[in-house]
Amino acid sequence: MSRGNTDNLKRAARLKRQTAIAKAEKGLRRLLKEGRPITFQTVAAEAGVSKDFLYRTTDLRERIMDLRQRTAPRPKPSQPHIPDPAQAGTSSIIRILTTRLTEERANNRKRISELEAALAAAQGQLLQLRRLTATQSDPGHSSPNTSCLCYEEGKCGPESSRLSGLESR
Repeated sequence: MSRGNTDNLKRAARLKRQTAIAKAEKGLRRLLKEGRPITFQTVAAEAGVSKDFLYRTTDLRERIMDLRQRTAPRPKPSQPHIPDPAQAGTSSIIRILTTRLTEERANNRKRISELEAALAAAQGQLLQLRRLTATQSDPGHSSPNTSCLCYEEGKCGPESSRLSGLESR
């Protein structure tokens, strides 16, 4: 059985690698000529090769890293920030409105708390009044008390007085 022609495969792989290296070199020169940033991403896109290939090829990786360091934009000396007069007015308006909004939110929270407290107090008073009317009408069960369990059973109220009169006979 034949093992195939490995020499042709090796030659094709070597030619493919050399072609890719030539493409990467050409892409690097083009980027340098145009003054564009040198990164693995830009070289791969310009040359039409993969980033993985650039990282795996030691010569290219070292060259790209060196060129990236040399051509990296230098930070400019820090200059004091001079605000644009048009923007200065806008930012002060935004600051004022933000402050007002914060104050209004705080006022609204305070009002809500006060209203919740007043509602709780009113509900408490209402409960007390219900209990008071229930105990006042309880003796003798002569008046209808809908909160009384006896009322539902027909034992208190006007009906109960008629029934009690019949029972005593």
